[in-house]
Amino acid sequence: MLPTPCHVIGDVHLGVASPESERALIRLFRELPGQSRTLVVMGDLFDFWFSWRKVMPRTGFRVLAALADLHDAGIEVLWIGGNHDCWSGDVLTAETGARYTLDPWRGRIGAWDALLAHGDGLREVEDAPYRRLRRVLRHPWANAAFTLLHPDLATVIAERSSHTSRKGRARDGGAGLLAVGTAALRRADGPQLVLHGHSHVPTLVHAGAGVYGNAGAWYLDQQYIVIDDAQITRRAWRDSGEHVVLDVLERPIEKPAP
Repeated sequence: MLPTPCHVIGDVHLGVASPESERALIRLFRELPGQSRTLVVMGDLFDFWFSWRKVMPRTGFRVLAALADLHDAGIEVLWIGGNHDCWSGDVLTAETGARYTLDPWRGRIGAWDALLAHGDGLREVEDAPYRRLRRVLRHPWANAAFTLLHPDLATVIAERSSHTSRKGRARDGGAGLLAVGTAALRRADGPQLVLHGHSHVPTLVHAGAGVYGNAGAWYLDQQYIVIDDAQITRRAWRDSGEHVVLDVLERPIEKPAP
């Protein structure tokens, strides 16, 4: 169970995000102690991350340090791996204290029964070619071969190959992942809340028998989601430090046990 209030961010893409976007994220993290009890990262915090045995990428160093500070302040950090930061190794967990998973996460966030997934590969038809490629990219042999490359060369290769998967927003406007989430929310044993990332489309709507949300891409919109026991809100960060509430939805009545 993750305690509330719970802040949710997604798709920061450190490495291509502007310095202003990165600084704003660090400012948000510094405000969380005393305001939040949990932080959820919905994947693709980095535009590229790989864990070598003896070195680590310099990109996003200050953000990782801020995550470690949150852990030290008693805030639980759950990191749902995305398609850009799926090669986590033990650095992310050992150095930041975050709990990292590449699998969908199902559990309680306060009073909510929630299902969290980054969203890559979930669309049945459109993502079929990507799912085949993903099996190759995440295979242990491929990872072992990649470790033999010099980190500077490996990073250049990865950044050039990942350009198309971070470019703007999903061409379907997020409709595909919304359909996936709605189907889960309609199941008799489904959750009350489904959260995705990946599409870069900020969303908070009633769907199925519950609520569907996507925090969008921080590097594009600087938006995030806050979950309380009674409600969920979508908010935007402003350069002034103001937190603007964009949407508010109440928690639906809990489904009876089947």
